[in-house]
Amino acid sequence: MTEFISVHLDPDRPGIATLALSRPPTNALTRQVYREIGAAAAELAARDDVAAVIFYGDHEIFSAGDDMPALQALTVGEAQTWVRARCDGVDAVAAIPKPTVAAITGYALGAGLTLALAADWRISGDNVKLGATEILAGLIPDAGGIARLTRAVGVSRAKELVYSGRFFDAEEALALGVIDEMVAPDDVYGAAAAWAGRFVDGPRQALAAAKAGVDEVFDLTAAERLAADRSRYTQVFTAALTNRD
Repeated sequence: MTEFISVHLDPDRPGIATLALSRPPTNALTRQVYREIGAAAAELAARDDVAAVIFYGDHEIFSAGDDMPALQALTVGEAQTWVRARCDGVDAVAAIPKPTVAAITGYALGAGLTLALAADWRISGDNVKLGATEILAGLIPDAGGIARLTRAVGVSRAKELVYSGRFFDAEEALALGVIDEMVAPDDVYGAAAAWAGRFVDGPRQALAAAKAGVDEVFDLTAAERLAADRSRYTQVFTAALTNRD
């Protein structure tokens, strides 16, 4: 039973699931929310009736980041538990072996931006505000937030965004590579569904292998990447031959 996270399968869009965050008014993130995100992501990763996943807040806001009053009330021991829950939740999103898209409305700030960066593709309204805002509370992005932001925008721009914690708008986010598509605010979810729909009838094993291969470019040595690519290609090729016969 979950309180803040739900999973929806639209009967009009077979194969597309939505992982929806609902913690009004700002979709602030807590240990419980991260745990629910992790559980929902694991469920979606395992479901055979899901080919692609949309991450969505609601039509007003994606997520304003961590619940700062709750975060500041933690003891040292509780803070470590919070960090583990955050990392586990974001890692579970990134590990879904299917195409994933973040549909960003309103704001994606701090850990909310980190969560969006864990998706394969990001679509936002043209009125959104984004920011790696942790530095404003004396903190830094974690759960892969710095690494994924750096991959998206480059070293110098990532440092400027993280050092300043400033807000930036959708137009700048698109130019930087933080988002991949900008649409009218009312079209965000529909555009995300259209992107996800491109892969519903695709070769699922090959898509999972391709996603893993791209993600590992930043995490493995050249020799490790070649070995991993060779292994995945062999598996996909063998499966394709088996299905042909």
